[in-house]
Amino acid sequence: MLGLRLTPMTGKRLLERIAESIDRRRKTLIMHHNLHSVYLHGRDARLRRCHRRSDITYIDGMPLIGLARLYGHRATRAERSTALDWAPQLFRMAAERQWRIAFLGGTPDTGERAAALLQRRFPGLRLTTRPGYFDMRQDGPENRAVVEYINRESPDILLVGMGMPRQEYWAGDNLDALDARVVITVGALMDYYAGAIPTPPRWLGRIGLEWLYRLACEPRRLAFRYLVEPWFVLAALMRDLIRRPRKGDGDS
Repeated sequence: MLGLRLTPMTGKRLLERIAESIDRRRKTLIMHHNLHSVYLHGRDARLRRCHRRSDITYIDGMPLIGLARLYGHRATRAERSTALDWAPQLFRMAAERQWRIAFLGGTPDTGERAAALLQRRFPGLRLTTRPGYFDMRQDGPENRAVVEYINRESPDILLVGMGMPRQEYWAGDNLDALDARVVITVGALMDYYAGAIPTPPRWLGRIGLEWLYRLACEPRRLAFRYLVEPWFVLAALMRDLIRRPRKGDGDS
């Protein structure tokens, strides 16, 4: 579908896959796709390379459920989820099972506020944070220092929240050097927990209108993403569908 690799699954199944990877000590990279990342994916070869490294790419955007069906794939509304939907259960599981979680992203204040709130909400949660503003050049001293910090923590789960496509670049480029069982890109998850961004009501996500709430809260930053980018995706979709061989073409 438009060159994407997707792994439709419910939030519950995603959490099960995370637990399996930790239990089996199997390094797993988890990313996600929504309309914004589909737009970027079609224009950014580096992003496409990073996504090819992903073991699981779950659906974070209701329009992709409709696109998957259009291409003949089986996908249901239940197989659309965002980090905001499954993160509370992930933190609860981590506190109960004593998993170590590290978060890379945001400002020092954002990370610390989010961590403090989550540790109050989930007693026993082992969560450390590192700001996401640094020179990401793979061989640069700042990037090496970040990787060394994460490896000293040796987390079971590393959450990378630096926005698209920066978080995908970093996770894909540094995956082999990381001593973490599961690496997950989570976008603005901690900004929501820290109160830096208003949290959309979860029922809006279930009916595919979460984007409208976010646009109303951050119109300047998100207007192009939600009002312009979908038209580019639609154009790419039409071109792709026109090029697809029709059933029976070439049959004798």
